[in-house]
Amino acid sequence: MKSGSIYIITNTNNTVLYTGVTSDLIGRIWEHRNKKYPTSFSARYNLHKLVYFEHLSSITDAIAREKQIKAGSRKKKIALIEEENQAWNDLYPRILEEGF
Repeated sequence: MKSGSIYIITNTNNTVLYTGVTSDLIGRIWEHRNKKYPTSFSARYNLHKLVYFEHLSSITDAIAREKQIKAGSRKKKIALIEEENQAWNDLYPRILEEGF
């Protein structure tokens, strides 16, 4: 069974959050960063900074987790991010290095 990842990206000022799910985290974040889909929400709001991600054993589990996170408040999303990434650093270089 294919694994999946959920992720949260933001803009330079950390003012807009987007939660997504994918089976290819590196490829999907690359698409956001390079505005592969120029009319998408992430492209319009310049969302390119990966600030949170989780890997799950199946894409089905990842989709369920994405729905759970999306159902939560902005405050809960911020708490989730800051639990692992208090400085809101861009984690994209890390996933490239670690080969997610």
